[in-house]
Amino acid sequence: MCDQTFLAITFGPCDSCSENRPLMNLYIKTEPINYCSLCMEIMACQGLASGETLKSLKAESETLRKKLEEERKKLHDVELEKVAEKAEALGELNMKTRRTLKGHGNKVLCMDWCKDKRRIVSSSQDGKVIVWDAFTTNKEHAVTMPTTWVMACAYAPSGCAIACGGLDNKCSVYPLSLDKDENLSAKKKSVAMHTNYLSGCTFTNSDMQILTSSGDGTSALWDVESGQLLQSFHGHSADVLTLDLAPSETGNTFVSGGSDKKANVWDLRSGQNVQSFDTHDSDINCVKYYPSGDAFASASDDSTCRLFDLRADREVSIYSKDSIIFGAASVDFSLSGRLLFAGYNDYTINVWDVLKGTRVAILFGHENRVSSLRVSPDGTAFCSGSWDNTLRVRQEG
Repeated sequence: MCDQTFLAITFGPCDSCSENRPLMNLYIKTEPINYCSLCMEIMACQGLASGETLKSLKAESETLRKKLEEERKKLHDVELEKVAEKAEALGELNMKTRRTLKGHGNKVLCMDWCKDKRRIVSSSQDGKVIVWDAFTTNKEHAVTMPTTWVMACAYAPSGCAIACGGLDNKCSVYPLSLDKDENLSAKKKSVAMHTNYLSGCTFTNSDMQILTSSGDGTSALWDVESGQLLQSFHGHSADVLTLDLAPSETGNTFVSGGSDKKANVWDLRSGQNVQSFDTHDSDINCVKYYPSGDAFASASDDSTCRLFDLRADREVSIYSKDSIIFGAASVDFSLSGRLLFAGYNDYTINVWDVLKGTRVAILFGHENRVSSLRVSPDGTAFCSGSWDNTLRVRQEG
């Protein structure tokens, strides 16, 4: 039994003692049960054999973990850079700022592209959420949230709604319309409720479900229409800072990263943690799936970005240089997967060759930390948000 703090999701009769109490959601062999805290403690102790203690179980767990690491190392027969030696080297990359979006009164914390490849939503420490036309730089909609530090925002797949949240512990959904003067706050729908700040949110492949991560150490899947919790994900031992949903063709999984230095891969249907990676030395600020869905990249306060192959079940590349001493805050792949864009706390964006592990470009322009970075759906541009209160849209050429 792990010592996770579970999110109390409902109040009702316990499946064990039938008393009406706050309930905790748990899965045993994929079967959901709802126990109160007392029955949860009793169940945790029932499986202990004579002579077993928490200390002995932790020692056994550590031994098994080391054995797994040894098995992983046996399969580690060659480095990615070695395999990629014959791959053609990339030419000079010349990315230019095409648009600068100004309007936030404080740090830009998050941004997301609309599927139409034109509109962008951004959220800021000033409590504002703005929908932009990236072509004209016009602001199409603006929402004032009831809190500062709006740390998460996302566009719905249809482009007809946005979701956002932060220190209010909620994820709110706002439907969009063609009327730019419409009061969006009047149509606000509170969908998700965590017990700590909302750090990330993303819609699934439809507008009807949304996935959230939180400082309460959990991630959760919600039904947008009813606000019902469909599945909760427990496994991080500290704040969950980021999440990313797998590309639709690869199945029902997502990856999360947190302050516990771990990146966990989850099954959306069962709520189970199916893979875990803990090679970073500090907080994981951002995770992003490779376009094929077979791998993912992470950005961390340890000044590195890393690539993890899900099929090999291990880290396959580290993107770092001795001269890079500031943390990486955001990361995303080019459409082909050959380039990795990473935003850093030293105000720069480093572009890495994913195969060879080399840096191919450094992009300047921002005057503070690059907090968010996303490649457009068609791969022709990328947008970066910064603590300098601006967003920059860049293209090659």
